Amino acid sequence: MPLVNIRLTRRETPTTREQKAALIAGVTQLMQDVLAKRADSVVVIIDEIDPDNWGEGGESVTVLRDRRARPSQQ
Repeated sequence: MPLVNIRLTRRETPTTREQKAALIAGVTQLMQDVLAKRADSVVVIIDEIDPDNWGEGGESVTVLRDRRARPSQQ
């Protein structure tokens, strides 16, 4: 039984139920096409991670997003 874990950082505009359903269906189809897995054996888990709980380059994603959203002061 393949288990696929998708991790998304929560965004200001939440990922919709429809988008999540499309991700689950698309990943399931991909497993069928590439690995010949039965659709009913594919498990897809979507984790939404708070941007304060994930970082890059020593800063949280919240800080990085805030910086990117501000106009550059040059």
